[in-house]
Amino acid sequence: MQDKAIKLSLFINYFVFAILLNSVGIVILKSQNVYGVDEVAASTLELFKDLPIAIVSFLVASFLPRIGYKKAMLAALAIVTVACISMYFGNSFWSAKMLFASVGVSFALIKVSVYSVIGLVTDGEKAHNSLMSNIEGVFMFGIALAYFLFPAFNTEGQPNAWLNVYWLLAGLSILSFLFLYFAKFDDNYEIPGADIKEDFMAMFRLISRLLVIVFVISAFLFVMIEQGIMTWLPTFNNRVLELPENLAIIMASILAISLGIGRIMAGVLTQRVSWIIVLSGCLIGAMAMVYFVLPRAVSADIGIVETLADIPAIGYAFPLVGLFIAPIYPLLNSVVLSALPKKLHSPMSGLIIIFSAIGGTLGSRLIGILFKEVGAETAFSYTLIPMAILFVMLFVLKNLTDKEKAA
Repeated sequence: MQDKAIKLSLFINYFVFAILLNSVGIVILKSQNVYGVDEVAASTLELFKDLPIAIVSFLVASFLPRIGYKKAMLAALAIVTVACISMYFGNSFWSAKMLFASVGVSFALIKVSVYSVIGLVTDGEKAHNSLMSNIEGVFMFGIALAYFLFPAFNTEGQPNAWLNVYWLLAGLSILSFLFLYFAKFDDNYEIPGADIKEDFMAMFRLISRLLVIVFVISAFLFVMIEQGIMTWLPTFNNRVLELPENLAIIMASILAISLGIGRIMAGVLTQRVSWIIVLSGCLIGAMAMVYFVLPRAVSADIGIVETLADIPAIGYAFPLVGLFIAPIYPLLNSVVLSALPKKLHSPMSGLIIIFSAIGGTLGSRLIGILFKEVGAETAFSYTLIPMAILFVMLFVLKNLTDKEKAA
């Protein structure tokens, strides 16, 4: 029963942070339309979010078990509660930067804790793959909810009305804090010790492993793809498909929903099929979507749109790329974590988050630059390059994990 309560608390925390963390694409669009910044300046919000994730993950991942996973997650929820309230009263692009910096710091604490606890409450690679995919799937549904929450508070003619959503987000953070506070974590979920120097050295030694090098490159490439598309999809819908702002945001939820469905499906599939078959098939499907479907969506004559019913089927097609890219990130993480001893899960989680944050920042930044320099119609097509490289890296990773398990 205790493991079930802990798993539920992990789901709830991840769900709340999904809404907060990935509202960055929405706030980028609002920053352009309300605060008057251009695409490149707006893309710095991703930097303010991801850089703190990378820094804090590096600083705390190795010795977080000694602090306590529960304490770390409670601190994270308290920080974002204050940040949401500050965004409401600040109401500026600078306030948005501070909001995402706070969310980044907090998410680093949450993600390292969640990834580490998954290894403690599961046994075996298949169970780890399944729980990881399910938690990441719930994360995507949290992202999808964000695309409905923000338009619900967005009122035409009232440029500040959308800020009221942050009172709701602060309330959700408080509820999650209370649920976690009363969840019982026994001593099995905290690792005693005091040799922090040795913990940092464990992280650096991990970087020297070929398996870890290949993995972090793969994770970096994937997050570059996912965050580049997810962050800029609302702007793509608004600029290229010429959808009204609220509909542009709501339509971006299709990507998040398809990512959630894809990850839940992956949790089921990997119980029966090898992860390498699942992921190679998914990447082929994703590349086909970008190469064949995206150009048709760009060239489609959408016409005047007032409701979702006015959008032709092709307008809904490209976001379904999420079904194919969905399983990649959680399965990559699960594969490398389950191949390593559990005592290395916390420092490895730190490395995962650090390189994911860097990949997310660069992906969003590069797409933002491409939106400005080559046009919104062409920018997403460049994701084919990291997709092709990642396809090759999957098979290298498979070979290395097999050797790690045999050793």
